[in-house]
Amino acid sequence: MEGESIQNKVFKSKLHQISQTTPTVLWNDSCSIEELTNSIGHGALGATCNPVIVWNVLMQEWDIWKDRIPQIICENPTATEDEVAWKLIEEMSVKAAALMMPIFDREKGRNGRLSIQTDPRFYRDAKRIVRQAVRFSKLAPNIIVKIPVTKAGVEAIEEATYRGISINATVSFTIPQAIAVAEAVEHGLIRREKEGKDISTMGPVCTLMVGRLDDYLKVVAEKENIIANPEILDWAGVAVMKKAYKIYSTRGYRLRLLSAAFRHHRHWSEFIGGNVVISPPWHWQKRFNASDVTVENHMDTPVDPKIIAELEKKFVDFRRAYNEKGMTVEEFDGFGATVMTLRQFCQATSKVIAKIQEMMLL
Repeated sequence: MEGESIQNKVFKSKLHQISQTTPTVLWNDSCSIEELTNSIGHGALGATCNPVIVWNVLMQEWDIWKDRIPQIICENPTATEDEVAWKLIEEMSVKAAALMMPIFDREKGRNGRLSIQTDPRFYRDAKRIVRQAVRFSKLAPNIIVKIPVTKAGVEAIEEATYRGISINATVSFTIPQAIAVAEAVEHGLIRREKEGKDISTMGPVCTLMVGRLDDYLKVVAEKENIIANPEILDWAGVAVMKKAYKIYSTRGYRLRLLSAAFRHHRHWSEFIGGNVVISPPWHWQKRFNASDVTVENHMDTPVDPKIIAELEKKFVDFRRAYNEKGMTVEEFDGFGATVMTLRQFCQATSKVIAKIQEMMLL
């Protein structure tokens, strides 16, 4: 009802309540049409994706794509398996982006975007990343391009931003990476502004894969026989996200943080109230809406200093992740969580290409 107060409003779900009562924004972590449609119904204002998700969506929606893939192959008679695979990924992305266009228009570019990730195998080559980013940005007005936060990726982020492309920094887990991304985006925006180019509809974000940092530290604990209070390893990503948010807010960086890689409810509930994006996959959205977790502002509540102290004492890699000077840009490519994630993303890309090859050589 028009004029109805927030206090008396009936919300469709907890996630809808978050988007209506706090600055926190929901995006959906999938380009699946069914999942994205459901998520939009609960207040989602954007969507993210990665090679693992693309593979899962392809398998999930195989009835849709099994007939379309041979058509793409026939339409491109000289294309390689790689080229056909990327045409498929582009088509998936365009279909999903179309669902977001009304939101994009309403939000004037800040939200309503569909993420498409550059080829993870390009993580060492800034020029190839930028070329692909330019191509992707032309697929639809509301595309946001994912670029990994490697040494080459940071360079590509600045150049892509300068060219007017909204970026979503990915394969990112640490404070040093988050700051490097923010500085690269700022440099790109300033270059555009100096040339009188428009930035008003750009909507860059920097993803922190909070759950993947937790995952990596758990691997380290097993490998190095580190005994730690078990609950602290579920707070590492949260601690990094909250510290990065304070830095972004203090310095006035013109991009938002986005939390991804959900492993438990704190990976969204601890960020409620912040001017950030939370991007859980649909199955986590359903779990959250059905849970007894309440919608309360937790973003400004600090992580227990004792937890931070134990993480810093026992894990060198947490110190590298949590401290602003913990890593140089040149060290990003060798960070353990980066290596694990790039390996997984490259393998998923290869699986999509292998599926295309299987169909081409029938």
